Amino acid sequence: MKKIPLRTCVVTHEKLEKKDLIRVVRTPNGEVLIDESGKLNGRGAYLKKDIDVINKAEKNKILNKHLEIEVNKEIFEELKQLIEK
Repeated sequence: MKKIPLRTCVVTHEKLEKKDLIRVVRTPNGEVLIDESGKLNGRGAYLKKDIDVINKAEKNKILNKHLEIEVNKEIFEELKQLIEK
């Protein structure tokens, strides 16, 4: 049996499978991107695929703390669109 790697949501601190999370990355050159492949280079933070979690992350600047950079509104808008699909 293959072990499924779990990742922790930076908002809820739940341990979940990667498929239930969205990874946001700060690249080495300081860009913040949504990493749909899960393979981008850089500092990553995982968020549960849940609108409430995204809103909370935005309101409390949780991603800013984890990625050590200012995360702009467009990223949160993109995250919400991804979840609504």
